[in-house]
Formats: sequence, C-alpha cells, structure tokens
Amino acid sequence: MGAELITVSTDTEFVHLAWHRHEQSLAKVKYPMGSDPTGNLARMFGVYDENTGLALRGTFIISPAGVLLNSEINFYNMGRNIDELMRKFKANLHLSKHTRQGCPAKWKEKGDKTLTPSAKLVGRVHEASLRESRFDRLKRLPE
Repeated sequence: MGAELITVSTDTEFVHLAWHRHEQSLAKVKYPMGSDPTGNLARMFGVYDENTGLALRGTFIISPAGVLLNSEINFYNMGRNIDELMRKFKANLHLSKHTRQGCPAKWKEKGDKTLTPSAKLVGRVHEASLRESRFDRLKRLPE
C-alpha cells in the first residue's frame, strides 16, 4: 500500500527483543521497533504521562510530506483494532486522491459511499450516509 510501519515505545531495545522472542503475536513481525527510553518522541506526540513515566498507546498516520492525517490515543490497558486502523489508512489514501470528498464512519473500502462536505450537508450527515446511491441500486437489479 506504499506505507512504512514503525512502532516506538519507551521500552528499551532489550525489552523489545524479549517481547519479540516470547510473544506469539509478535513472532512474524517484520517492521522496525524503535526505542524511546527517554520519552522524547512520546512527549513530542503528546502521549507521555509525566506522572507515571509511561507512554499512552498512540497511533499516528503521517503522510509522506510529514502531515499528521490521523491520531488515536488509548489508555495503557486499551488495545488497538487493526481493522479500524486499516480502515483509517485506506480512507486517508482515498481522500488524498479525492480531496473534496469525506469518508463517513462506515466507509471501509474504495467504492464505498463517500460524502461531499457542503453547507447542505450540515445536520444531515446521518441521513446522507444512509441514502443508497444510484450505483448501489443498479448493482442490486436482476440481470
């Protein structure tokens, strides 16, 4: 998809190695795992908790131009959903090519209904999201 995945935590590289060796869900990980033991990067992204010395679980989608497209911050004990992360990533890819569109919360894949933000849409997003497009109706017609 043309993206680079990098994980970073305030753990040391040795903790990452232990996790990689012993956690089955990390056994096949092929992306870089960065170490930020001083918390400098975590502070830069606003996820460092000075009271505990720990970093919250932050997920950030950054464009090749360095623009923050999406951020999500979860508490320490809240896992992240890879399906939702991929939905957001795909939506940002789509929107980078279709800058006048918006992807509603239920948008999942290229071809799903998008919205065109306008004054007419204010207060009617839910209704517009539910409306079936002509293309969708044509797909259901018997041949």
